[in-house]
Amino acid sequence: MDFEPSEEQRAIQSLARDFAADQMAPHAAEWDAGKIFPVEMLRAAASLGLAAIYTSDEHGGSGLGRIEAALVFEELSTACASTAAYLSIHNMACWMIDRFGDAALRAKLLPDMTAMAKFASYCLTEPGSGSDAASLRTRAERRGDTYVLNGTKAFISGAGASDVYIVMARTGGAGPKGISAIAVEKGSKGLSFGKQENKLGWNSQPTAMVILEDCEVPVANRLGAEGEGFKIAMQGLDGGRVNIAACSIGAARASMEAARDHLKTRQQFGKKLAEFQALQFRLADMATSLDAARLLVHRAAAALDAKSADASYQCAMAKRFATDAGFAVCDEALQLFGGYGYLKDYPVERHLRDARVHRILEGTNEIMRVLMARKLLGD
Repeated sequence: MDFEPSEEQRAIQSLARDFAADQMAPHAAEWDAGKIFPVEMLRAAASLGLAAIYTSDEHGGSGLGRIEAALVFEELSTACASTAAYLSIHNMACWMIDRFGDAALRAKLLPDMTAMAKFASYCLTEPGSGSDAASLRTRAERRGDTYVLNGTKAFISGAGASDVYIVMARTGGAGPKGISAIAVEKGSKGLSFGKQENKLGWNSQPTAMVILEDCEVPVANRLGAEGEGFKIAMQGLDGGRVNIAACSIGAARASMEAARDHLKTRQQFGKKLAEFQALQFRLADMATSLDAARLLVHRAAAALDAKSADASYQCAMAKRFATDAGFAVCDEALQLFGGYGYLKDYPVERHLRDARVHRILEGTNEIMRVLMARKLLGD
């Protein structure tokens, strides 16, 4: 049991911190206000190995672990959690192809994906199936060497901008065992996109429906065997939950540090706010919440790397706690800023807006509690 990062991990953390400060923080407010998807910045991140952190190095991945990924996403999210979260999704898609695609599919897609010459999206949620993901209705009918897909995916990060869509579709009967995972490439006949959603946060990444109307995809683009798609999707989400939890910690840490600096300079009633014990206690509680969240996230990441039997349980717990704690710390930081925190002149309100959705996506925090309860009760 070692709570300190290794020298290599510290170097990776420092690289991500410097990249966030130099390439992301100066532009994050502009990306948010203008709903700009920062393609060139993402490709610059890929050049440092951040597009496929825990993908093997066979086709350009970094071949690192989940703890390294958590360190990276926390640092990037101190600048822009929205953009870091898209990068997390892209990492998840790369890993799914690397882990479950055959040699031909890996060679076909991963070189461009690890370099972010091509962007990727994860497509599970539908208008009628959110938390009840196994009830999805998108269907893939096999016709020789081709699947013909029909259905609609909702709330898809990167929709319209991405080049590869990992689509969970029904190839068999009802329930999770009837679902397969298929990589749908941009330009496929029958693939289109809905209007861009107008969102509270996450404005630096596009979000829209993915529409499949007699969409033709080679059977060779399937990940794993028919019927394994739901299992593949859930394994992808385990990593996604750790990543998004780390993103929450990063946004909250930046908010807390901004609030701390504000307390040290702002004066009321003849003294600095930092001299009021009530505010000191609030800052101490914020730091405690984030440290506890970080420990849970790193333990879950270690469980994934170790292929622990209870890794999914650890990931659900870390995601639930860290995303709730992260949002609460952002909200508390805004409160400590007073009226200034509500202004877009300061980054705290953006961090709060971006962190809010983390409690919903990658499985809602209510579903995280369901998963944990099943484990605790032996179901």
